[in-house]
Amino acid sequence: MKKFLLLTLAAITASLSALAITDGQTYDPVNDIKIVNKWIFDRVHCGTAYTDNVICNQRARTATMDQGIIYVSRSEERTVIEGTDTIAQSVIHRFSVEDGSQLEDLPLYLDGKPYGRFLGVASIGRDSFHHIWVAPMTSTVQQYVPIYMVDTETGELTLIVEMDKGDAPQRTDYVDVIGDLTLEQAECNIMTVSGATADPGFPTLYRMHADQGGEWEGGFDGDPYMDIINFYPETKTGFSLAPVIKMIEGPDEDSRYSGEMFYIDCFDTAPVVYDFSGSVIDSFENTPPELWPQSTPNGCIEFKLEDRDFLVYVNADMNGNGHGCQANICELGEGQSLAGMTKYWKIPADSLGKVNDSGLRVHCFAVDYSIDEEGFEEVTLFTFKAYNGMAIYKIGRNVKSDEPGPQPGLYGDVNGDGEVTIADVNVVIDMILLGKTDLKGDVNGDKEISIADINAIIEVILRG
Repeated sequence: MKKFLLLTLAAITASLSALAITDGQTYDPVNDIKIVNKWIFDRVHCGTAYTDNVICNQRARTATMDQGIIYVSRSEERTVIEGTDTIAQSVIHRFSVEDGSQLEDLPLYLDGKPYGRFLGVASIGRDSFHHIWVAPMTSTVQQYVPIYMVDTETGELTLIVEMDKGDAPQRTDYVDVIGDLTLEQAECNIMTVSGATADPGFPTLYRMHADQGGEWEGGFDGDPYMDIINFYPETKTGFSLAPVIKMIEGPDEDSRYSGEMFYIDCFDTAPVVYDFSGSVIDSFENTPPELWPQSTPNGCIEFKLEDRDFLVYVNADMNGNGHGCQANICELGEGQSLAGMTKYWKIPADSLGKVNDSGLRVHCFAVDYSIDEEGFEEVTLFTFKAYNGMAIYKIGRNVKSDEPGPQPGLYGDVNGDGEVTIADVNVVIDMILLGKTDLKGDVNGDKEISIADINAIIEVILRG
């Protein structure tokens, strides 16, 4: 039995430990701001540990991050028998933001039954008040886009609103939410973009709005949709493959969740800023050519750090020249302009991967904020590309790498034989199973012996 436990725990920890790998890159500080990779889980750095994982699947299309947990949505994953029905149930896979370890899965239910709609969780995100939501892909014959809030304890879905497509029912893929879905603490706005499988696409936006404590209504002065008439480039007439939309927080409390300005990132252009009237406010027209994204990726997010405004956007998808599935991090110019952007970094410097994901295009980002020990702001940035990988980066004045610091003797050499091998892993496993408190097993220096110490040893072995 002990041998079985040892082998099982060793296999589990070996799998988990791959998530503690970093991209191995050093990024130069820019304007006194630093960035470090905390961990990465992808094709380039983790090999089969990633490709054998359940999230390496073309139905695991989107992901988000909130309060220390990463949520990866995968449609139609588990086969469940309900009476005479066979249901392909959607599942949310969860990971720790701190170290990338995989947490308990969250199978989804609607009205107490397994949720199995086709591409039922094509889109996942969070609102501005820590509510996780999901939405399905919808086709031209589906009049409504249902938005569900997720109970992160039970997996039960609650229908918040059905977005009406009005007289222009087109395909929708990816949704964005700003404000409070429950309408208890703030207003809420929900948007999505019509898409097509080929150019020229369609010009239609869908939007639902509700005031705090109010009722849902069409988000364009009562209408549920609007056709864009201004595009960049001017030759465009619609949005084609899998466009994404990202609403921008307003500058004050009254406009913070109004979603009056937003990015649309489409297959054949770079992110474009629109306002509520559908007018182009800003674009990449006057940005240097080296900042233009290459090879049709979709995805972006803004964040603030020390009163500076930043834009993260996809630099290249899996078909990009050189490496793929990377993002540029730029400080916006005066007045938050795209034309005056300053590039800080490209992450990962050596890519998440370059494997075709069947053309999903969407690249997901999320940010969280914190204050370090010296009182400086710090940003946690999450990047996720379906079928290629994900990573966590920290950005701020004082961020530090998790590389092992000075240790007495060889770091990770628990058994004292002068080398770090699987033998040291087995010693720590034995300590955990037997409840020993010998601090020579405390490899990471947190004053306890746990799976974190096993992960630290395996990371040293993997790095050679």
